[in-house]
Amino acid sequence: MSQEHKMKPEHEPEDPALGQVPSVLAEGEVTAHPATAHDDVFGEISENGPNYRDVGWLGTVALMMKTQIGLGVLSIPSAFDTLGLIPGMICMLVIAAITTWSDYMIGVFKLNHREVYSIADAGGLMFGKPGKAFFGGAYVLYWIFVAGSGMLSISIGLNAVSTHGACTAIFVAVAAIIGFTFGSIRTLGKLGFPAWVGLTCILTAIFTVTIAVGVQDRPSEAPQTDTPWKSDFKVIGNPSFTEAITAVSSLIFAYCGTPAFFAIVSEMRDPSYYTRSLMICQSGVTAIYITIGTVVYYFCGSYVASPALGSAGPMVKKVAYGFALPGLIVTTMLVIHLPAKIIFIRLLRGSRHLTSNTLTHWGTWLACTFGITIVAYIIASAIPVFDGLVSLVGALLGTLMSFQPMGCMWLYDNWKRGKSETGRGRSMWIAMVVWASFVIVIGTFCMVAGTYGSVVGVVDSYRATGGSGAWSCQDNSGST
Repeated sequence: MSQEHKMKPEHEPEDPALGQVPSVLAEGEVTAHPATAHDDVFGEISENGPNYRDVGWLGTVALMMKTQIGLGVLSIPSAFDTLGLIPGMICMLVIAAITTWSDYMIGVFKLNHREVYSIADAGGLMFGKPGKAFFGGAYVLYWIFVAGSGMLSISIGLNAVSTHGACTAIFVAVAAIIGFTFGSIRTLGKLGFPAWVGLTCILTAIFTVTIAVGVQDRPSEAPQTDTPWKSDFKVIGNPSFTEAITAVSSLIFAYCGTPAFFAIVSEMRDPSYYTRSLMICQSGVTAIYITIGTVVYYFCGSYVASPALGSAGPMVKKVAYGFALPGLIVTTMLVIHLPAKIIFIRLLRGSRHLTSNTLTHWGTWLACTFGITIVAYIIASAIPVFDGLVSLVGALLGTLMSFQPMGCMWLYDNWKRGKSETGRGRSMWIAMVVWASFVIVIGTFCMVAGTYGSVVGVVDSYRATGGSGAWSCQDNSGST
């Protein structure tokens, strides 16, 4: 039997990672007895410290969906405008299929290699110390830029709701303080409930706009005339290569929560339920993306606002951002927590301080979250073309960590097996080798081409606007 099919049956409550038989609390959620348990990543977990293995399968769904769904979903209508409705839908479904397989491989690889906590650990296992350093650095840098983007998104929301009630630089600083405070919660298990709240709020905001554009006379960006409005949506677009690859990159970015899934499965009570949570997450995310992208683009056409929360006019925009703010806060605290956690584990792994409430434990953890927050805040506030730079980092690092490593992980676990396979097993092995290789190749192509498109976009944007000033007070919500 191939290694990707060795995931433990869901009816077995035993978790080998804990080194003992746990007692059942609810379906798929376990706790260990006696009070002290062993984990291959965290070492001894006891009642005297944080429980890093406390995420149930429902909490896993919430955390997965919240790392995927943010205001990035509202770039999908503009991607459809570039590609056309049908090519846009096809590209999205292909990306959804590839990333779902990539996400599945994370769960398989974790069960095969219990010592792996992050994509950095997986890189180290496959490529040695250079791989660990490369993927670890890419992971931290990626989430720092996403955290900076989250801070700016919160400032946009606060500007929209308050009609630019304060200097934008103040709002960004407030966002950084909130992100640090809640991002410093030590375990993902404690972030499960906030993730559900944030997910509910962001979906409420998105669907509010979706419904509003369907019932209004015309989008707010369209010419306000007395003539009847007819959407100019395109079934098939005619973009240049740069425009097309940039649009595809934005669709990939909508699924780029993938590198966070290593940490999530590592903190699950029972990792054998990971696949169940993943299927619910990816099905829900894809259905939401298709619904939002199709409806908003159909009714707005080329006049979809950017971000699309402004497509239904100023009043709906305020209401939508009011709903969205808790979701933006949860996203920001998660993307501060994730890179801080792998640095924290790297510093204290193998030490009793990792799972004990010691001064060293708290000092190291808070230093990690504070450091990530400060770097993200400075980058977000000081770089004049930050929006374009986020797109560049997403195309370069988001794609890099969502495609190629997972193809390599399958090959790492299954390459030697091909020598002993015969008949149907041999054919299946060859097919999977081709698929894993395809994922690596297509990921590399999208990474290189998307990076090129993003660089062109950054240059064009800077030539057109000159960027924004460092620590600017200017309203960034586009309010009129």
